[in-house]
Amino acid sequence: MKALDQKTCKAARALANWTASQLGEAAGVPIDTIRSFESARTKTLSRENEAAIRKALEAQGVQFLEAGQVAAGPGVAVGAKE
Repeated sequence: MKALDQKTCKAARALANWTASQLGEAAGVPIDTIRSFESARTKTLSRENEAAIRKALEAQGVQFLEAGQVAAGPGVAVGAKE
């Protein structure tokens, strides 16, 4: 699975209709870590924090897709830029 990037994290959080604080609480990750990552002050997350964030967002129905995958149900996806 591809590493979570800043834009995907922020978009997934928006799809869940969560603030950074709500995501931090649900994932057990410090809010400052989430804000720093989403604003690109931090380039990567620890494996543990990334896994916790994904799990919390997936519990809200967010699906993280790899290239070529199709979502189950309604949603949005970002294609490759030309």
